[in-house]
Amino acid sequence: MIPGKHFRDELRAEGLDWMDAFHVLRSGNVRREPEFDVRFQEWNYRMEGTVPDGKPLAIVFCFKEDDLGFLITVFSIRG
Repeated sequence: MIPGKHFRDELRAEGLDWMDAFHVLRSGNVRREPEFDVRFQEWNYRMEGTVPDGKPLAIVFCFKEDDLGFLITVFSIRG
């Protein structure tokens, strides 16, 4: 996974670190259908899960190659 600048900035703005994001990526689920980004001609996926302290989080990513993901953004899921 490659964390993009926007992803890193938003992770910091959420008061989280890479280990929090890694936890969501390992234990979360893709609960929605992927969305096609016309601008970049790629499919975006939204992984949802919780960080270790229980805060719900979503991470949006795409695949640049079969085994290489790019982390686009991250945000809290508000109920």
